[in-house]
Amino acid sequence: MKARLRLDRDFVVGQVDPRLFGSFVEHLGRAVYGGLYDPGHPAADARGFRRDVIELVRELGVPLVRYPGGNFVCSFDWEDSVGPAGERPTRLDLAWRSIEPNSFGLNEFMLWAREASVAPMMALNLGTRGLREAVNLVEYCNHPGGSRWSDLRRSHGFGEPHAIKLWCLGNEMDGPWQVGQKGADEYAALAAETAKALRLIDPSIELVACGSSFAAMPSFPEWEATVLDRCYDSVDYLSLHSYYGNEADDLGEYLAQSVAMESFIDSVTATCDFVKAKKRSTKTMMLSFDEWNVWFHSKADDRHAQPWTVGPRLLEEAYTFEDALVVGCLLIALLKHSDRVRIACLAQLVNAIAPIMTERGGPAWRQTTFYPFLHASAHGRGRVLDLRVNSPSYESASLGPVPFLEATAVENEEGIAIFAVNRSPTEAFELELELGGFKGLEAAEHSVLHHDDPKAVNTAADPFRVVPRRLRELPTEEGGHWGLALPALSWNLVRFVRP
Repeated sequence: MKARLRLDRDFVVGQVDPRLFGSFVEHLGRAVYGGLYDPGHPAADARGFRRDVIELVRELGVPLVRYPGGNFVCSFDWEDSVGPAGERPTRLDLAWRSIEPNSFGLNEFMLWAREASVAPMMALNLGTRGLREAVNLVEYCNHPGGSRWSDLRRSHGFGEPHAIKLWCLGNEMDGPWQVGQKGADEYAALAAETAKALRLIDPSIELVACGSSFAAMPSFPEWEATVLDRCYDSVDYLSLHSYYGNEADDLGEYLAQSVAMESFIDSVTATCDFVKAKKRSTKTMMLSFDEWNVWFHSKADDRHAQPWTVGPRLLEEAYTFEDALVVGCLLIALLKHSDRVRIACLAQLVNAIAPIMTERGGPAWRQTTFYPFLHASAHGRGRVLDLRVNSPSYESASLGPVPFLEATAVENEEGIAIFAVNRSPTEAFELELELGGFKGLEAAEHSVLHHDDPKAVNTAADPFRVVPRRLRELPTEEGGHWGLALPALSWNLVRFVRP
């Protein structure tokens, strides 16, 4: 097959906010206990933080981590997680029916975030608690001192404020699975008043209001319109959440899910802009896609998990090569909407639906999905170019025509990085690139993630079964056009640099 990509430096989607490559750590399964925090493990430091996990997080270049949930946050009493560890109460976590020992809490997370070079995105419990507790938490974290809660932080050994800038006003508040579920009007009133109070403490913070839990919710997008009608001037971002799966084992339909993600983003954007027009506002609402990933493999096993244990095995996906291709397509979709999606969080970071896995006593290792995220995070920061793509298509039962070629490109100081997925399971692409307005570039890299078995996985015993490889044959130029080959069913990173 043949395809063509045309880039022009004058045609730009938007500037990538580095927070587009954020992630998420929830008190869920082994994400914290056995993931981030594992005292006694050979790789753990004196605080119980696994250094091998921290090194892989740094390798991914994650700039932001959302914490502590997720569903967990809506029954979380933050006061239980601070102070001397030996005096903290053990609680029942209603979200995941687990035991929460509070051995790793708010201040441990802040210390861990510093070690991992990530900024925190803190979620507030607006489910079982409300405005007063949210105000107290922001005072504890961000006020310098001289008040009840800031002085409590100081007594815990943190003289300087944590200065957390990004806060989520609850989590999935429309979900019937959520402890403290609320209707749109009720949530909107609570979120608006909470936002008002929090800004009195710290006017510099940024706030994220809850959108629908996912696009198939019966109230979508009316929930967004109702919430924004009350909160539009009070918040900075509206959240989106979505997970994707291949329960029907239909590869073509599965690889098309990034088209569904783009449609979801477009619908939320249109709703935001409707409210903007209704209010005659000059403010443009930005989006925080703060939960996204592939999630379906583990659901059957999760139903049989033993309740009321610490760090149970939950949501432990064994990601396949085809899952990595889908994650690559989803990353491309986010980059293509970087003009409005400023924050995104791959959910999650360690063990639970995660690119990084651990085993008791063994080393941390990389899942297949680690690699497209690594490439995008390392080379996808800059200006996203508005590509013109000419590609053959196939028919998706639910989404209509889907191009075999999914691609985007980012210009930065190094040059240009092109991210491309060939969705065809059988045919390679002869790809022609036209780089309009770019002079003197040199082909520097063509890395490919490919495996003959779409179901191939990396494991603790075989952690390098699916890994990228650099092709020796780089793109060749002829008459201002560049030609290269994209293998069938592959994720591709192609880089051009300025000499």
